Amino acid sequence: MRKSVKLKDIVEYAKGSQINGDNLIEEAEFDYLNGGINPSGKWNETNCDANTITISEGGNSCGYVNYMRKPFWCGAHCYYIYNVVGNTQYLYYALKSQQDRIMKLRSGACMPNIKKGDLGDFEFNFDDDVKGQEKVTNILSKLESVIEERKQELLCLDKLTKARFVEMFGDPYVNPLKWEKLKIKDAVTIEPQNGLYKPQSDYVTDGSGIPILRIDGFYDGMVTDFASLKRLKCSETERQRYLLLEDDIVINRVNSIEYLGKCAHIKDLLEDTVYESNMMRMHFDPEYYNPVYICKLLCSQFIYDQIVNHAKKSVNQASINQKDVLDFNIYQPPLDLQNEFANFVHQVDKSKVAVQKALDETKLLFDSLMQKYFG
Repeated sequence: MRKSVKLKDIVEYAKGSQINGDNLIEEAEFDYLNGGINPSGKWNETNCDANTITISEGGNSCGYVNYMRKPFWCGAHCYYIYNVVGNTQYLYYALKSQQDRIMKLRSGACMPNIKKGDLGDFEFNFDDDVKGQEKVTNILSKLESVIEERKQELLCLDKLTKARFVEMFGDPYVNPLKWEKLKIKDAVTIEPQNGLYKPQSDYVTDGSGIPILRIDGFYDGMVTDFASLKRLKCSETERQRYLLLEDDIVINRVNSIEYLGKCAHIKDLLEDTVYESNMMRMHFDPEYYNPVYICKLLCSQFIYDQIVNHAKKSVNQASINQKDVLDFNIYQPPLDLQNEFANFVHQVDKSKVAVQKALDETKLLFDSLMQKYFG
């Protein structure tokens, strides 16, 4: 029977024990989870069993609910749950469905955290019938397995594209095929240009205005969905100056260092679209470069290392400018070979679209069932 319960009434929970980060052992067997979303490193001992639920206690991710399938060491910034009555994985799904609410339990401005008492008083819907728990767990765990399989398929397709790139063009660090090496400044017809800055008050939600591409609008070399871009009001002069063109390349110029230089190939524009100030756009000479080849090269470790070398770093972010980008080294293989690679990528992308569609549908079903069971 489903009823509302407080966490402290059905389980016991505690914080783990802290290990100095400098003492973590890279080659150790067990994960060290100290809050956060992912393990912070490795340790050679465990203080928690397999199939344990954790809830991040502090930091930006406090309230994040995790399920550790293998023995691990729990740090002091993480709660672990034990002495669970019934099916542990069912409880995980019940808490995971309420993760947004759990995150709202946080207090403190500089270093947010969730107090033990507040977590214990957290109320949520819970079915205490063991058979009902098993039924729900079997359904949701099967869907999770399908979701993970689809994610792995996408990763394999990405690896296939990268492998094909190296097969056709060689490792950019070695350049075994001796392609001509030159600077980006010698390869573009439109040099890097920063995008448009507009205050939040100029953004609109009534469908008017013009769409703007922001850094959260593209991933893995492509715009995720032109139709879902935010829109804003801008003058005709701004529109003409910052208008994206088919086969432009955009590159992120301000971000945390790991995401700095993220880029995308602009194709299949639905309407006139501008781009924001945190990125630059440029256009490569189509007589010598296929934008698909260029985008994959710009997404490579070879270019990223050049980005890091040029980056101006501050506390939480880093930046590059137009001069930096113009100075990056690239290679010029024959255009026919670039076009052959682009055709291969096109076929792989069609497979990725099909897999992504299946993944999205499975996620939607999973979310709807979580709402049905625990909402």
